[in-house]
Amino acid sequence: MNYKSSFSFLCVLTFFLPVYGQLKVSAVKHNEKIDILINKNLFTSYLFSEEEKYPFFFPVNGPSTSGVTSMRNANYPHHSSLFFGCDRVNGGNFWQEGLERGQIISLRADLVPSGDNKVVIENECIWRRPGANAPIKDFRKITISAPSNELYLIDFDITMEMLENVVIEKTNHSLFSGRMDPDLAVINGGIMVNAEGAQTEKGTFGLPSPWIDCSGKRGDKMEGMAILQHPSNPGYPAPWFTRDYGFFSPTPMYWPKDEKLGSVYSKGDKLTLRYRVIIHSGNHETSNIARHFEAYKRD
Repeated sequence: MNYKSSFSFLCVLTFFLPVYGQLKVSAVKHNEKIDILINKNLFTSYLFSEEEKYPFFFPVNGPSTSGVTSMRNANYPHHSSLFFGCDRVNGGNFWQEGLERGQIISLRADLVPSGDNKVVIENECIWRRPGANAPIKDFRKITISAPSNELYLIDFDITMEMLENVVIEKTNHSLFSGRMDPDLAVINGGIMVNAEGAQTEKGTFGLPSPWIDCSGKRGDKMEGMAILQHPSNPGYPAPWFTRDYGFFSPTPMYWPKDEKLGSVYSKGDKLTLRYRVIIHSGNHETSNIARHFEAYKRD
């Protein structure tokens, strides 16, 4: 093979191979919002306005550029795409609508210089409500990267510091959660599956599992989103609260060791939680969610 034909062959080969680690990820901060772009296309926005219940991501766009999450429909106005919160915390509600019931307020949200292949956000928040002491302060490190054109990652590392003795009564409204776009939900033909291969709300509700993936058809293609729990999380793997309409959350607060007492923490305690969100083309098998989890748990 001569030089010219070799060069042509390599060009064709490169065209068909997936490109890893080459996508440029950037961010722009606009007051109370951070837009994250992948190769100059909007991937997601991190919203942290004082008019909101808590900080959250919306939209979350898949490789098709369509959103994979949904936002506050009429039946569930407290489902804000991809978010972290908790109900029944020292009598407050840091999950459902109504700012007077409790609110997670961003004290600062900073972009950390991280090169061209990832964006890192450091976000410090206070949990407060009128007429009561703030029970919790949290620090979030959020890392966003794009290993390929078919796979985007959001790594969410959070440390909750108890500012006073804290009791979280049994609640299904707790911690890290995702609400899928209706097009990708089980009720519209989508697939919800856990690490053990169990499917749908019936097969996954209340069961511990390292991860759950939700995917569905967009035209003639598939795409979806997975939430992974890191093995370092207390109580790993937490059981999942799942709904066929597209909600899924690893939530130990709904299955506490003592249902009467709930989850109890002392002033000064720190609770560190890690999650990885994978937004992907294809389903859980073609996007190798199980393999990605094996890599994540070693991280």
